[in-house]
Amino acid sequence: MPPRGGDPSKSIAMAKRLQGLVHAINITDGSRAVMRMSSVALSKLILDNGIEPVVQFACRDRNRIGIQADLLGAHALGIRNILCLTGDPTRVGDQPEAKSVNEFDSIKLLKQVQAFNDSKDPLAGDLSEGGTDFFAGAAADPNCKSLNGLRRRLELKKNAGAKFLQTQMVMDPRILERFCHEVAKPLDLPVLAGVFLLKSAKNALFINRVVPGACIPDSLITRLDEAKDPAEEGILIAAEQTKQYLNLTKGVHLMAIKAEHKIPNILEKAEIKLLPQ
Repeated sequence: MPPRGGDPSKSIAMAKRLQGLVHAINITDGSRAVMRMSSVALSKLILDNGIEPVVQFACRDRNRIGIQADLLGAHALGIRNILCLTGDPTRVGDQPEAKSVNEFDSIKLLKQVQAFNDSKDPLAGDLSEGGTDFFAGAAADPNCKSLNGLRRRLELKKNAGAKFLQTQMVMDPRILERFCHEVAKPLDLPVLAGVFLLKSAKNALFINRVVPGACIPDSLITRLDEAKDPAEEGILIAAEQTKQYLNLTKGVHLMAIKAEHKIPNILEKAEIKLLPQ
């Protein structure tokens, strides 16, 4: 998560603690419609420190000209991995009076990225300096109640240019397995499964209440509630999920909101050492 201010030193220090333990680091883009430093700027700083970023790119705050400019600028800075998102609505953030743009959604953004990769100018002809070389991904929610609707949506994203899927948090391996087998595999889209670090039973109940699509089962909430050390129990749960999900997917996306320093502990308990590149 980029800082809420102009000093990136803490974010860079956090990223350095993960160097050699992960393949890449996701940089969020105005997540939950809250003001933070530019995801492109922080991604460049992370890249300069020898760590590969996955820059999340939301459509909420830019019109198409702004999106096109930022994409080309990101490419010029050496950023290649783009996670294409529509973006959370401003009403859920801390500046609900702000105006959303949303000229593009995630599918239109994927199409724009693919057009740049194909050297296509938005108006006509080819880009004067040649095509880009982005590796674009899309978000998916395996907890979606309509599997057919999810399949149709992801098929559109695949056709628009998505090369991988990064999921929302998944708390039930059976749901993830079904999603991979019935949706992602037929579309030939590799999956990074979302593993979310839970801090306590209260934290889990809050997430179930406010996060769209979140579905933390009662069994995990009870486990956290009865634990002598809920924070440590949350790390154990995340480690178990990481180990289990890696048998089902190409990788995992570890989400430890404001607790990124605990990711090395999760990886250690999941018995994951230095990952091959």
